[in-house]
Amino acid sequence: MGYFEANNIVKQFSNHLALNDVSMNVPKGSIYGLLGPNGAGKTTLIRIINLITAPDEGTVTLKGKRITQEDLKRIGYLPEERGLYKKMKVGEQAIYLAQLKGLSKHEATKRLNEWFKRFEIDGWWNKKVEELSKGMQQKIQFIITILHEPKLLIFDEPFTGFDPINANLLKNEILKLKKKGTTIIFSTHDMGSVEELCDHITLINNAQKLIEGPIDKVREKYASNTYKLHFEGDVNLLTASLSHSYKIIENKKVNGQTHLTIEIMKDTSTNDVLTILLGAGNIISFNKVIPSMKDIFIKVVEEVNKK
Repeated sequence: MGYFEANNIVKQFSNHLALNDVSMNVPKGSIYGLLGPNGAGKTTLIRIINLITAPDEGTVTLKGKRITQEDLKRIGYLPEERGLYKKMKVGEQAIYLAQLKGLSKHEATKRLNEWFKRFEIDGWWNKKVEELSKGMQQKIQFIITILHEPKLLIFDEPFTGFDPINANLLKNEILKLKKKGTTIIFSTHDMGSVEELCDHITLINNAQKLIEGPIDKVREKYASNTYKLHFEGDVNLLTASLSHSYKIIENKKVNGQTHLTIEIMKDTSTNDVLTILLGAGNIISFNKVIPSMKDIFIKVVEEVNKK
């Protein structure tokens, strides 16, 4: 049983099927990526998790029990649509929203001061929200989301609109939260963030789940029999020796070394190939190519869209 589970979720809006029997199992203390193209159903699932809308079928549980409104006080949720009051002062608004999550005014002020200094925005305490850049507003909403130290955090496209420096700042804070034992779910179509942060993923496309599992196992599953080879020696001998055992995908020279990307035929073992390579020259490195999540994402979505 996972710390958090969505089980067989179905959601229909008028003539649009938003989610079709989608499940996910989130281990405690993990960073879980909910992936998919725009319009895949990610935000609908997150809204169901947060009891903003109800599923037509299926259940959402936390620690084995259905999520209730009371549970939401212990969950941090950062929606994709930012929702600060433009005319209110930043500090005043942050304290008000923190009190809604159960913090006293004194404790909220103390924690906010610490976070504002950490994010280098303490000079904006008495500014109106409308005076802030979009990125600055997003920093404030992130702080408000995590201020009450929830055990489960849910972020919907948290890095949208951030420049690379501030995106890295946010990623580092998310990793720190994980180290403290926080369970984190975030939806995104930014595959770079997935590579950097996630332990587990679910990929949704056209309302259906296509992939779920630990990210290392997903990448291994979709790996082809392709290897990168750095080599010093007789390339012609190498090519002739391997002619029936492999297919060259890429061949280039870098600083006197031959860099090959090769696909090994199904009936050939890597030991057989290495034996041939050793007879042709000096192997600098020989590594299996593991696909990126971006490659997997594109491949799986394109395959499904062709059907």
